[in-house]
Amino acid sequence: MFEGLSTALITPFRDDAVDEPALRELVERQIAAGVDQLVPCGSTGESATLSHIEHGTVIEIVVSASRGRIRVLAGTGSNNTREAIELTQHAKAVGADGALLISPYYNKPTQEGIYEHYRAIAEQTKFPLVTYNIPGRTGSNIAPSTLARLADVPHIVAVKEACGDVGQIAEVVARCHEDFAVLSGDDALNLPIMAVGGKGAISTASNVAPEAVGELVRACRDNDLARARKLHFQLLPLFDALFFETNPIPVKCALELMGLIESAEVRPPLTPITEANRERLQVVLKELGTL
Repeated sequence: MFEGLSTALITPFRDDAVDEPALRELVERQIAAGVDQLVPCGSTGESATLSHIEHGTVIEIVVSASRGRIRVLAGTGSNNTREAIELTQHAKAVGADGALLISPYYNKPTQEGIYEHYRAIAEQTKFPLVTYNIPGRTGSNIAPSTLARLADVPHIVAVKEACGDVGQIAEVVARCHEDFAVLSGDDALNLPIMAVGGKGAISTASNVAPEAVGELVRACRDNDLARARKLHFQLLPLFDALFFETNPIPVKCALELMGLIESAEVRPPLTPITEANRERLQVVLKELGTL
């Protein structure tokens, strides 16, 4: 479940409000490109600065626009376990297929606290859950031993791994049972993570190049490493460019340059991309053939 390519959707804004028509158009583009899942309200979707009403609305829009043609994995994470349960229950009620939950941030829970956080959400919601390990944003790391325990909790079906340590991720694959999916959460590591047993990717870059990233993921799943390496190196400049500044500043700029959204607007405390990085990004997009 939730294997293959998932796109971590941006949330388009216009005049500080969610741009619903643009969001619906982005959903259509992703479906036409053949991605396997859509992920609204993740880090790329600026969930941290969406109001609770906006958060629910974005998930509802993506579910409505998808019309059952593609699975929706809704971001419902919080450092407050009770709030995460409420957000997940809402996603379930409006028709999402599962929920992606970032590991608790700021609180810095122990490994036992992380385990109990996810276990409580799974027991209360009885909904397919994907854990999300990104120490660079949360300040804590989900240890392989903890993920092995979580893999045995009913309804916890996968992990999005963005710890940056392929050795650690390989240990997660080795420790967890076969039905538990390890998914890459770092585009630059999609190939190595899938080479050690990952089953897909939750991608920022597929906002820009869904067909190409999808082809890379499929090549990895087909064990065609020669093809996967070729695609990886073709896409590597894009993977790098989308992190010239904090995600999702560059990816929103890219979509604006491509004419897919009217505005690259981001919510404070994020700021617009610098002119120098905008020009660098434009060069990468031209070389990739997306402009």
